[in-house]
Amino acid sequence: MQSDLRSEYDLKKLLKGGVRGKYARHYRTGANVVLLDHDVSKAFPNEQAVNEALRLVIKLTKIPNSRKSSAVKAQ
Repeated sequence: MQSDLRSEYDLKKLLKGGVRGKYARHYRTGANVVLLDHDVSKAFPNEQAVNEALRLVIKLTKIPNSRKSSAVKAQ
């Protein structure tokens, strides 16, 4: 069987340090695993802080914009 992997890619180097099944427990419990960029992850001390921030963003998107709703009513 021929691989579609380019010859310049060395799987031994690419997979070095990888941990098999690292997220398996989370996956089995139905949790979604999301990898944050390094600069974003530095802003949060733990997963609870990330969840709180995301819940706040969700709440903020549900707040009606009073200017927008006033403009729509005026028309």
